[in-house]
Amino acid sequence: MSPEHLRTGPSRELGRVFDRVADAYEAGRPGYPDELYRALSEVSGVPLDGATAVDVGAGTGKLAHALRARGSRVVAVDPGAEMLARLRSKGTAGVSAVLADGNALPLAGRSADLVTYGQSWHWLDPVASIEEARRVLRPGGAIAACWNLAHVAQAEWLAAYEERLAGACPTYWGPASEEWSVPPIAAAFDVVEERWIPWTRLVAIEDFLLHLRSHSYMAALSAGEADALVERQRAELRREFPDNVVSVPMRVYLAVGR
Repeated sequence: MSPEHLRTGPSRELGRVFDRVADAYEAGRPGYPDELYRALSEVSGVPLDGATAVDVGAGTGKLAHALRARGSRVVAVDPGAEMLARLRSKGTAGVSAVLADGNALPLAGRSADLVTYGQSWHWLDPVASIEEARRVLRPGGAIAACWNLAHVAQAEWLAAYEERLAGACPTYWGPASEEWSVPPIAAAFDVVEERWIPWTRLVAIEDFLLHLRSHSYMAALSAGEADALVERQRAELRREFPDNVVSVPMRVYLAVGR
């Protein structure tokens, strides 16, 4: 999986984009491997058990609920009402949902130990978002951003899959784009540590295709165009994986600023 456009835009518009694919996002997007949370605590110096975390761009709660499961109290911030509705539907105590813009957090200063961005910081203003994160952090707190990325260099089928997306989606942004790179959040800090965490995702073809539909570049297509592209990808995946289980080489990019 690759990040969408490294761009900023009106919060309400962004919320509407992802609200259109909220169900696909919840059903199809993967969570993160356990090693991410061990690395996050180690690198940040913040024990997750007992921490107060502000998860910005929380979406349906993939990261927020995992932080809560490890003992954190979580404020989940997102501009998408439908995305947050999926998050709230899980009814997890200790996770509160706030409909808001990550560039202007409606939170008191020095109220959090961690500010996290899971698959989200690239949508925000690179200066304003970090200023806001610093404002709400307590002394000794940390800012952490992570992205689940498909490791296309590890599989020819995956590289071909991304090439088909690039050819069909005018707003595609990912490893098939020559200028693609990880979001430059590391440049926002004087002291930053980066980690790459490899893992393998085993997922049914139909769930993998739900993941595809959750991307902004798919939401930008007409319904007919999106359906045709999904059908093409389905046919190729069935040829590659006749047992219906896709083995996806993945890696998580984690950047922590202190």
